[in-house]
Amino acid sequence: MGSAGIGLLLLFAVGCGNGNNGNTASGTTSPPPATSASPSASASSPSSTPAESPSSPVEADVIGATIKAMTLEQKIGQMLLVGVEGTSIDDSAKKMLTEQFVGGVIFYKNNFSDLEGSVRFVNDLKKANFSNPAPLFISVDQEGGKVSRLPKEFVAMPDAAKVGKTGKPELAEQMGALLAQQLKLVGFNVDFAPVLDINSNPKNPVIGTRSFGNKADLVTKMGIAEMNGLRDGGTVAVVKHFPGHGDTSVDSHLDLPVVNKTTEQLKKLEWIPFQAAIDDKADAVMVAHILFPKIDPNAPASFSKKIIGDQLRGTLGYDGVVITDDMTMGAIADHYGIADSAVKSIEAGSDIILVAHGYDTEKKVYDKLLQAVKSGQIDESRIDQSVRRILALKNKYRLSDMPVPIPSVDDLPNSDIRDWLAQLK
Repeated sequence: MGSAGIGLLLLFAVGCGNGNNGNTASGTTSPPPATSASPSASASSPSSTPAESPSSPVEADVIGATIKAMTLEQKIGQMLLVGVEGTSIDDSAKKMLTEQFVGGVIFYKNNFSDLEGSVRFVNDLKKANFSNPAPLFISVDQEGGKVSRLPKEFVAMPDAAKVGKTGKPELAEQMGALLAQQLKLVGFNVDFAPVLDINSNPKNPVIGTRSFGNKADLVTKMGIAEMNGLRDGGTVAVVKHFPGHGDTSVDSHLDLPVVNKTTEQLKKLEWIPFQAAIDDKADAVMVAHILFPKIDPNAPASFSKKIIGDQLRGTLGYDGVVITDDMTMGAIADHYGIADSAVKSIEAGSDIILVAHGYDTEKKVYDKLLQAVKSGQIDESRIDQSVRRILALKNKYRLSDMPVPIPSVDDLPNSDIRDWLAQLK
């Protein structure tokens, strides 16, 4: 079966009965979920509200049939979320989509131009993905404060610490809802937020004000509220950085942090917000590049079987999508090797490998994962487990590769953000 047919299989997972492949001009008809529908420049913004029943038997059967129809190459591609270069699509990005079938992209600050240019870039990536089995995850780190990526036309959001000081989870939930509104207008469907790390180490060089605070109960109630605001707004929230980055004294972008805590110590502090998120059916969890030698002296969390497989999947009971932090960060690139670590991470229980920088690096990871399956190092059934989780999540949010319209400044929720900001004072 060709990839167009594979995409059509996913259409039936939630039963779009009217046969319409996109929104009408009035926006009253939702597009089919999880299909790479042919884009048109005049299409309205697609709906991405989470489906009420993402795990129905019908959907499970359809996703199973979809996976069976996919090539191994396409399945491996779905397990990669990769960075792009510049502020417009180039031949390398197109090749990555058409030859490695990557399942998602991530934007950083330097990928955004003005509002119109940023939306055009997103729409061009979606268009290039048209022949692939499933729509793209279009992702970004949009936390607020110093981790803000969106174009200057948007009113800036504050960091989590400022919201945490209010102690009001309803304001954190509004924060998530406003972030979702911003992202949806530009065509994004995944946000690497909220930060569930507890800022317990004053010397931490990488978390700090990105955290809601230094107490587990505060971070839990505020973080879960933001997660729900994002989710209710139709954006996949990726909670981070399991099992907890708040007590590190090294920035994992630059080197490998080492935290000498036992599992029992993590349970009493770092795990608390993550367990609450899992209990509240978190859609995705990002795993950190931190070595916990008292738990696993041989592997950082991002490819530790003990931490991902035994603890996150086992003890905490998480069966959603697990994604690594960026494998090109110094913690991995300078100590372990990116491609080998990617293989180990899949063996440990991860579903998506984040490769945020370098088309050549992405290709090496893709080739290494493909080789690992073809050689028998990783059984293809293990790959199918991850692809099932990924496709189910894309279906849940009714993702589509339909283009989003170019918004005007008047379309932005800036006045709502200003009203919300006034409540933080």
